[in-house]
Amino acid sequence: MPLKVIIVDDSIITVKKLIVLLEGLGHQVVATAGTGIEALEAYRAHKPDFLTMDITMPDMDGVQATASIISEYPDARIIMVTSHGQERMVIDSLEAGASGYVLKPVRIDKLSDMIAKVMERTA
Repeated sequence: MPLKVIIVDDSIITVKKLIVLLEGLGHQVVATAGTGIEALEAYRAHKPDFLTMDITMPDMDGVQATASIISEYPDARIIMVTSHGQERMVIDSLEAGASGYVLKPVRIDKLSDMIAKVMERTA
């Protein structure tokens, strides 16, 4: 059964790549968002099985957006999508409630493994 996913990233290229990867894994992308505020609104509207979250975005970064979503939806599953060199922000994201992370450029095998771990942990 496909999982419902929201992709949060301010890079159209990254969003398109994640759509291809996630749909290739059999999941359904129900929404995308380019800012932290849009992420929270999309989460409220769609209540996905999980969400991928960029760290660096305008208006509200991924750490703040993760904390906001988790404060309203404590069971939310959030996978951070991050670049090398953002270790401190990844740690902050995990402390804010993120379930895990994958590094850019995102590889389908790493993404699939992280989704499996996140869904297993919260099943």
